Amino acid sequence: MAFTAQDVKELREMTGCGMMDCKKALTEAGGDKEKAVELLREKGLATAAKKAGRIASEGIVKAYVDGNVGVLVEVNSETDFVAKNDEFLTFVDNVAKTVAENNPADVEALKELKMSGSDTTVGEELTAKIAKIGENMNIRRFVRFEGVICSYIHGGGRIGVLVKFDTDCADKDGFADFAKDIAMQIAAAGAQYLDKDAVPTEVVEKEKEILSVQALNEGKPANIVEKMVLGRINKFYKEVCLVEQEFIKDSDMSVSKYIAETAKKLGGTIKVAEYARFEKGEGLEKKQDNFADEVASMIK
Repeated sequence: MAFTAQDVKELREMTGCGMMDCKKALTEAGGDKEKAVELLREKGLATAAKKAGRIASEGIVKAYVDGNVGVLVEVNSETDFVAKNDEFLTFVDNVAKTVAENNPADVEALKELKMSGSDTTVGEELTAKIAKIGENMNIRRFVRFEGVICSYIHGGGRIGVLVKFDTDCADKDGFADFAKDIAMQIAAAGAQYLDKDAVPTEVVEKEKEILSVQALNEGKPANIVEKMVLGRINKFYKEVCLVEQEFIKDSDMSVSKYIAETAKKLGGTIKVAEYARFEKGEGLEKKQDNFADEVASMIK
């Protein structure tokens, strides 16, 4: 499988490695970026793969919280200009309200529902907006939680977080600030899993495999590789698991310690039950426009 200069650029962004190392890895991997990341990691050149992929599509991530119901939704558009349009933003708000009120199973079920405050369906409203604005739009995903909820939106809708807590401290002074700290932690550090138990076995085994090859490539004796891997897998957990991460506001404590200390201070129990983090356009490819070709096509 061949690869392009764009593939090299994307691999550099994913791994932080040099251009020549990325080219060699892509050549060895036959153009497969995931395999190339693995090869770079085995050589000790890349610390970790950025799972988010290419952040490219325009649009917005918005949150809506009403009492004990919270919704996080991502709606994409072709251009940033449309994403800032008041009509587009109102549409996204109403989509979030519709999810909150009806709890649809998925995006397709959502499109069949009457839009909040309207006699037409969400799908019909979407089609009408596309026709009026003249640009393709897409309701990509949403999550809906019920319970003690906190939301956080960063960068004008570039990143959105929704967190649900199991706690008896929700009405106590200081809890709201604590909840925002946790939401900001998720936004900034991008934990892929809540805790060690949430990491799939196959992910852990693959990581151990990569770390083993990495240690052997460093010239470490086979009899101590296993101990090294155990140490490094704990470092892996600290990177990908929320409660294992270093707390961004105080590097001397972990997130789990911050949660425990806050619960003790407020005189109750606190647990992060679940969370969602959406980054606008993550994993989507942006249309690569060639300005010269566009001008030439217009002249024709």
